[in-house]
Amino acid sequence: MRRKPLDRLRIICLALPASRETTSHGAPTFWGGKRVFAMFASGANHHGGGRDGVWCKAAPGNQELMVRADPHRFFVPPYVGPSGWIGVRLDTGVDWTVVAELMADAWRMVAPRKEVAMAQARAPLEPASSPSRRASAKRTAAARATPPRAAARPRSPRANGPARQASRGPRTR
Repeated sequence: MRRKPLDRLRIICLALPASRETTSHGAPTFWGGKRVFAMFASGANHHGGGRDGVWCKAAPGNQELMVRADPHRFFVPPYVGPSGWIGVRLDTGVDWTVVAELMADAWRMVAPRKEVAMAQARAPLEPASSPSRRASAKRTAAARATPPRAAARPRSPRANGPARQASRGPRTR
């Protein structure tokens, strides 16, 4: 028996730690902590625009890259698209591994940091060989190699208290 796209999406999203599903704006909506990371858009109503899909939070810049790379699979969803969310068609040729990776990434962006850290300590949410995991490891290594920046200069004399003010000498008008 073939599962419906929403059933498969539920399995993926609800497997993420501390995630839950509610109905919001008439659609199944998935939460990580107090924030939404994905919404199912049925092709049967105006949100889906005639196609079943999932809208999920995406890292800055990913929406444009993904839509340009595969416009038959990815799209800019209405309402949340201007905020960088990505739409994924679930009605034709779905690669559920890609959907699972996108849901894990979206969950990581909204879930409480403590929950993300605990989940990563238990088991990584994506395969170690995935491109985004390798890119993340490279960014982390680059950050470690970069010397720390000098402390920012305070914007006002009050920020440092009386010691800073005293070093300037008496005030004259």
